[in-house]
Amino acid sequence: MLFRRPAPWLVAAVLALATAPALAQTPTTPPAVTPTATPATEVIRRSDLVAEYFAADPAKASPGAVIVLGGSEGGLTGSRGLARKLAAEGFAAIAVSYFGEVGQSPKLNEIAIEPVDAALAWLTARPEIHGPVAVMGVSKGAELALLTASRNPAIKAVVVGVPSSVVWAGIDQTGGPVGSSWTAQGQPLPYVPYDFSKGFTSIFNLYADSLPAAPAEAEIPVEAIAGPILMISGDADTLWPSSAMANRIEVRLRERGFAHPVTNIVYPGAGHAVFGTPVRADAPGHSGALVVGGTIEGLVAARADGWPRVLAFLRQALAR
Repeated sequence: MLFRRPAPWLVAAVLALATAPALAQTPTTPPAVTPTATPATEVIRRSDLVAEYFAADPAKASPGAVIVLGGSEGGLTGSRGLARKLAAEGFAAIAVSYFGEVGQSPKLNEIAIEPVDAALAWLTARPEIHGPVAVMGVSKGAELALLTASRNPAIKAVVVGVPSSVVWAGIDQTGGPVGSSWTAQGQPLPYVPYDFSKGFTSIFNLYADSLPAAPAEAEIPVEAIAGPILMISGDADTLWPSSAMANRIEVRLRERGFAHPVTNIVYPGAGHAVFGTPVRADAPGHSGALVVGGTIEGLVAARADGWPRVLAFLRQALAR
Protein backbone atom coordinates (compact mmCIF):
# COMPACT_ATOMS: atom_id res chain seq x y z
CA MET A 1 0.00 0.00 0.00
CA LEU A 2 1.32 3.46 -0.91
CA PHE A 3 0.82 6.34 1.52
CA ARG A 4 1.02 9.55 -0.48
CA ARG A 5 1.08 11.84 2.54
CA PRO A 6 2.10 9.76 5.56
CA ALA A 7 1.16 11.17 8.93
CA PRO A 8 4.04 11.74 11.37
CA TRP A 9 2.64 9.17 13.80
CA LEU A 10 2.56 6.53 11.05
CA VAL A 11 6.17 7.16 10.04
CA ALA A 12 7.31 7.01 13.66
CA ALA A 13 5.39 3.79 14.26
CA VAL A 14 6.87 2.06 11.21
CA LEU A 15 10.39 3.25 12.06
CA ALA A 16 9.98 1.90 15.58
CA LEU A 17 8.63 -1.45 14.36
CA ALA A 18 11.40 -1.78 11.80
CA THR A 19 14.22 -1.08 14.21
CA ALA A 20 13.90 -1.80 17.90
CA PRO A 21 11.51 -4.78 18.15
CA ALA A 22 12.92 -6.70 15.19
CA LEU A 23 16.55 -6.30 16.18
CA ALA A 24 15.90 -6.94 19.84
CA GLN A 25 14.68 -10.45 18.93
CA THR A 26 17.61 -11.28 16.67
CA PRO A 27 21.10 -12.63 17.34
CA THR A 28 22.44 -9.21 16.28
CA THR A 29 23.26 -8.69 19.94
CA PRO A 30 23.66 -11.28 22.69
CA PRO A 31 20.71 -11.67 25.08
CA ALA A 32 20.29 -9.71 28.31
CA VAL A 33 22.08 -10.79 31.48
CA THR A 34 21.44 -14.39 32.52
CA PRO A 35 22.37 -16.02 35.83
CA THR A 36 25.56 -17.39 34.24
CA ALA A 37 26.56 -14.23 32.39
CA THR A 38 29.63 -12.37 33.54
CA PRO A 39 28.48 -9.28 35.45
CA ALA A 40 29.79 -5.84 34.66
CA THR A 41 32.99 -4.92 36.48
CA GLU A 42 31.53 -1.49 37.20
CA VAL A 43 28.10 0.06 36.62
CA ILE A 44 28.12 3.79 35.86
CA ARG A 45 25.00 5.90 36.32
CA ARG A 46 25.95 9.57 36.06
CA SER A 47 24.14 12.52 34.55
CA ASP A 48 26.69 12.59 31.71
CA LEU A 49 27.39 8.87 31.35
CA VAL A 50 25.16 5.79 31.58
CA ALA A 51 27.40 2.81 30.97
CA GLU A 52 28.69 -0.58 32.10
CA TYR A 53 32.37 -1.47 32.11
CA PHE A 54 33.73 -4.97 31.50
CA ALA A 55 37.37 -5.55 32.39
CA ALA A 56 39.42 -7.65 30.01
CA ASP A 57 40.04 -11.31 30.71
CA PRO A 58 43.54 -11.08 32.22
CA ALA A 59 44.63 -14.29 30.49
CA LYS A 60 44.02 -12.69 27.07
CA ALA A 61 44.38 -8.97 27.83
CA SER A 62 45.20 -6.71 24.89
CA PRO A 63 46.28 -3.07 25.12
CA GLY A 64 43.74 -0.27 24.95
CA ALA A 65 39.98 -0.44 25.25
CA VAL A 66 36.75 -0.28 23.23
CA ILE A 67 33.69 1.98 23.56
CA VAL A 68 30.61 0.04 22.41
CA LEU A 69 27.42 1.66 21.06
CA GLY A 70 24.21 -0.21 20.36
CA GLY A 71 21.55 0.71 17.83
CA SER A 72 18.05 2.14 17.79
CA GLU A 73 16.84 -0.47 20.29
CA GLY A 74 18.19 1.99 22.85
CA GLY A 75 19.60 1.46 26.30
CA LEU A 76 22.33 -1.06 27.03
CA THR A 77 20.74 -4.21 25.62
CA GLY A 78 22.91 -4.45 22.53
CA SER A 79 26.06 -2.71 23.67
CA ARG A 80 26.26 -4.65 26.95
CA GLY A 81 26.28 -8.01 25.18
CA LEU A 82 28.98 -6.99 22.72
CA ALA A 83 31.11 -5.43 25.47
CA ARG A 84 30.90 -8.64 27.50
CA LYS A 85 32.01 -10.67 24.47
CA LEU A 86 34.92 -8.31 23.82
CA ALA A 87 36.05 -8.53 27.44
CA ALA A 88 36.09 -12.32 27.20
CA GLU A 89 38.39 -11.94 24.20
CA GLY A 90 40.82 -9.73 26.14
CA PHE A 91 39.54 -6.22 25.38
CA ALA A 92 38.51 -3.84 28.13
CA ALA A 93 35.13 -2.57 26.96
CA ILE A 94 32.58 -0.01 28.08
CA ALA A 95 28.98 -0.30 26.89
CA VAL A 96 27.42 3.16 26.58
CA SER A 97 23.73 4.07 26.45
CA TYR A 98 22.94 7.30 24.62
CA PHE A 99 19.14 7.09 24.99
CA GLY A 100 16.50 4.78 26.37
CA GLU A 101 17.78 4.06 29.89
CA VAL A 102 16.24 5.47 33.08
CA GLY A 103 16.78 9.22 33.17
CA GLN A 104 17.56 9.42 29.44
CA SER A 105 15.42 10.51 26.52
CA PRO A 106 12.98 7.77 25.46
CA LYS A 107 13.27 8.80 21.81
CA LEU A 108 16.22 8.93 19.43
CA ASN A 109 15.91 12.61 18.56
CA GLU A 110 18.42 15.39 19.24
CA ILE A 111 20.57 13.13 21.40
CA ALA A 112 23.81 14.56 22.79
CA ILE A 113 26.97 12.97 21.43
CA GLU A 114 29.01 13.95 24.51
CA PRO A 115 28.51 10.63 26.41
CA VAL A 116 31.05 9.06 24.03
CA ASP A 117 33.64 11.64 25.06
CA ALA A 118 32.71 11.04 28.70
CA ALA A 119 33.27 7.30 28.23
CA LEU A 120 36.64 7.98 26.63
CA ALA A 121 37.70 10.16 29.56
CA TRP A 122 36.45 7.53 32.03
CA LEU A 123 38.46 4.80 30.30
CA THR A 124 41.69 6.76 30.03
CA ALA A 125 41.54 7.52 33.75
CA ARG A 126 41.59 3.80 34.58
CA PRO A 127 45.02 2.62 35.73
CA GLU A 128 44.68 -0.71 33.89
CA ILE A 129 44.05 0.90 30.49
CA HIS A 130 47.24 1.28 28.50
CA GLY A 131 47.09 2.05 24.82
CA PRO A 132 44.63 3.50 22.31
CA VAL A 133 40.84 3.52 22.56
CA ALA A 134 38.59 2.32 19.74
CA VAL A 135 34.86 2.86 19.22
CA MET A 136 32.48 0.17 17.95
CA GLY A 137 28.91 0.87 16.86
CA VAL A 138 26.05 -0.94 15.14
CA SER A 139 23.39 0.75 12.95
CA LYS A 140 22.50 4.08 14.61
CA GLY A 141 25.40 3.35 16.96
CA ALA A 142 27.64 3.12 13.89
CA GLU A 143 26.41 6.53 12.79
CA LEU A 144 27.30 7.89 16.23
CA ALA A 145 30.65 6.06 16.29
CA LEU A 146 31.78 7.55 12.99
CA LEU A 147 30.48 10.98 13.96
CA THR A 148 32.23 11.11 17.34
CA ALA A 149 35.48 9.62 16.02
CA SER A 150 35.54 12.30 13.31
CA ARG A 151 35.33 14.96 16.01
CA ASN A 152 37.70 13.49 18.62
CA PRO A 153 41.25 12.54 17.52
CA ALA A 154 41.78 10.67 20.80
CA ILE A 155 39.69 7.84 19.31
CA LYS A 156 42.25 5.80 17.38
CA ALA A 157 40.22 3.10 15.62
CA VAL A 158 36.63 2.54 14.47
CA VAL A 159 34.61 -0.65 13.93
CA VAL A 160 31.10 -0.25 12.55
CA GLY A 161 28.34 -2.61 11.52
CA VAL A 162 25.72 -1.58 8.93
CA PRO A 163 26.92 2.05 9.06
CA SER A 164 25.58 5.37 7.84
CA SER A 165 27.58 7.89 5.84
CA VAL A 166 25.38 10.77 7.01
CA VAL A 167 23.61 12.19 10.03
CA TRP A 168 19.93 11.26 9.73
CA ALA A 169 16.74 12.74 11.08
CA GLY A 170 15.72 11.39 14.45
CA ILE A 171 13.22 8.67 15.36
CA ASP A 172 10.33 9.39 17.73
CA GLN A 173 8.35 6.26 18.53
CA THR A 174 5.58 8.39 20.05
CA GLY A 175 4.86 10.11 16.74
CA GLY A 176 6.13 13.58 17.56
CA PRO A 177 8.09 15.81 15.19
CA VAL A 178 11.78 15.06 14.71
CA GLY A 179 14.86 17.09 13.94
CA SER A 180 18.44 15.87 13.85
CA SER A 181 19.33 12.60 15.53
CA TRP A 182 22.25 14.29 17.31
CA THR A 183 23.38 17.45 19.06
CA ALA A 184 26.86 18.72 19.93
CA GLN A 185 27.26 21.22 22.76
CA GLY A 186 23.50 21.59 22.79
CA GLN A 187 23.18 22.44 19.09
CA PRO A 188 21.46 20.13 16.57
CA LEU A 189 23.82 18.82 13.90
CA PRO A 190 23.00 19.14 10.18
CA TYR A 191 21.00 16.12 9.03
CA VAL A 192 19.22 14.42 6.15
CA PRO A 193 15.44 14.88 6.42
CA TYR A 194 13.11 12.11 5.29
CA ASP A 195 11.93 12.60 1.71
CA PHE A 196 8.32 11.59 1.09
CA SER A 197 8.10 12.98 -2.44
CA LYS A 198 7.69 9.44 -3.79
CA GLY A 199 5.25 8.41 -1.09
CA PHE A 200 5.99 5.84 1.59
CA THR A 201 6.48 2.21 0.57
CA SER A 202 9.05 0.89 3.07
CA ILE A 203 11.63 1.99 5.60
CA PHE A 204 14.45 0.99 3.25
CA ASN A 205 12.99 3.08 0.42
CA LEU A 206 12.47 6.00 2.77
CA TYR A 207 16.21 6.04 3.55
CA ALA A 208 17.29 5.20 -0.01
CA ASP A 209 15.07 7.90 -1.54
CA SER A 210 16.26 10.50 0.98
CA LEU A 211 19.98 9.82 0.54
CA PRO A 212 20.59 11.34 -2.94
CA ALA A 213 19.45 14.79 -1.74
CA ALA A 214 21.55 14.68 1.43
CA PRO A 215 22.95 18.13 2.25
CA ALA A 216 26.73 18.21 2.03
CA GLU A 217 26.97 19.40 5.62
CA ALA A 218 25.08 16.28 6.79
CA GLU A 219 27.82 13.95 5.52
CA ILE A 220 30.02 12.65 8.31
CA PRO A 221 33.59 13.98 7.81
CA VAL A 222 35.12 10.53 8.19
CA GLU A 223 38.44 11.71 6.76
CA ALA A 224 39.08 13.40 10.13
CA ILE A 225 39.16 10.05 11.95
CA ALA A 226 42.58 9.45 13.50
CA GLY A 227 43.01 5.75 12.83
CA PRO A 228 41.98 2.67 10.83
CA ILE A 229 38.35 1.88 10.02
CA LEU A 230 36.59 -1.49 9.63
CA MET A 231 33.08 -1.55 8.14
CA ILE A 232 30.81 -4.60 7.89
CA SER A 233 27.47 -4.65 6.08
CA GLY A 234 25.22 -6.99 4.11
CA ASP A 235 24.01 -6.61 0.56
CA ALA A 236 20.53 -7.80 1.60
CA ASP A 237 19.98 -5.19 4.33
CA THR A 238 16.30 -4.18 4.09
CA LEU A 239 16.32 -1.62 6.90
CA TRP A 240 18.57 0.98 5.31
CA PRO A 241 21.16 0.97 2.47
CA SER A 242 24.12 0.22 4.70
CA SER A 243 26.33 -1.31 2.01
CA ALA A 244 25.78 1.69 -0.29
CA MET A 245 26.56 4.05 2.60
CA ALA A 246 29.68 2.05 3.53
CA ASN A 247 30.81 2.31 -0.08
CA ARG A 248 30.18 6.05 0.00
CA ILE A 249 32.32 6.32 3.14
CA GLU A 250 35.13 4.44 1.43
CA VAL A 251 34.94 6.67 -1.66
CA ARG A 252 35.02 9.81 0.46
CA LEU A 253 38.06 8.56 2.35
CA ARG A 254 39.91 7.70 -0.86
CA GLU A 255 39.05 11.04 -2.46
CA ARG A 256 40.40 12.90 0.55
CA GLY A 257 43.63 10.95 0.85
CA PHE A 258 42.83 9.20 4.13
CA ALA A 259 46.13 8.08 5.64
CA HIS A 260 44.92 5.03 7.58
CA PRO A 261 43.82 1.54 6.51
CA VAL A 262 40.17 1.14 5.49
CA THR A 263 38.44 -2.26 5.29
CA ASN A 264 34.96 -2.36 3.79
CA ILE A 265 33.35 -5.82 3.85
CA VAL A 266 29.94 -6.41 2.24
CA TYR A 267 28.60 -9.93 2.84
CA PRO A 268 26.31 -11.51 0.24
CA GLY A 269 22.96 -12.72 1.47
CA ALA A 270 23.28 -10.95 4.83
CA GLY A 271 20.86 -8.34 6.14
CA HIS A 272 20.86 -5.69 8.85
CA ALA A 273 21.72 -8.32 11.49
CA VAL A 274 25.07 -9.07 9.79
CA PHE A 275 27.27 -7.74 12.61
CA GLY A 276 28.01 -9.74 15.75
CA THR A 277 29.28 -12.97 17.20
CA PRO A 278 28.87 -16.26 15.30
CA VAL A 279 25.49 -18.03 15.31
CA ARG A 280 24.36 -21.53 14.39
CA ALA A 281 21.95 -22.20 11.56
CA ASP A 282 19.79 -24.35 13.87
CA ALA A 283 19.69 -21.81 16.72
CA PRO A 284 16.28 -20.29 17.57
CA GLY A 285 15.49 -16.63 16.98
CA HIS A 286 16.58 -16.24 13.36
CA SER A 287 13.11 -15.16 12.25
CA GLY A 288 13.66 -11.79 13.88
CA ALA A 289 16.96 -11.34 12.07
CA LEU A 290 15.41 -12.09 8.71
CA VAL A 291 12.81 -9.36 9.21
CA VAL A 292 15.61 -6.92 8.36
CA GLY A 293 16.89 -8.82 5.36
CA GLY A 294 19.04 -11.72 4.23
CA THR A 295 18.94 -15.47 4.59
CA ILE A 296 19.90 -17.76 7.45
CA GLU A 297 22.79 -19.08 5.36
CA GLY A 298 23.99 -15.55 4.62
CA LEU A 299 23.72 -14.54 8.28
CA VAL A 300 25.61 -17.59 9.56
CA ALA A 301 28.38 -17.27 6.98
CA ALA A 302 28.80 -13.53 7.56
CA ARG A 303 28.99 -13.85 11.33
CA ALA A 304 31.43 -16.77 11.14
CA ASP A 305 33.80 -14.77 8.94
CA GLY A 306 33.16 -11.27 10.29
CA TRP A 307 33.62 -11.62 14.05
CA PRO A 308 37.18 -13.06 13.84
CA ARG A 309 38.00 -10.16 11.50
CA VAL A 310 36.71 -7.70 14.09
CA LEU A 311 38.87 -9.23 16.81
CA ALA A 312 41.96 -9.30 14.57
CA PHE A 313 41.39 -5.69 13.54
CA LEU A 314 41.11 -4.55 17.16
CA ARG A 315 44.21 -6.46 18.25
CA GLN A 316 46.26 -4.84 15.52
CA ALA A 317 44.80 -1.35 15.91
CA LEU A 318 45.07 -1.25 19.70
CA ALA A 319 48.59 -2.66 19.75
CA ARG A 320 49.93 0.35 17.86
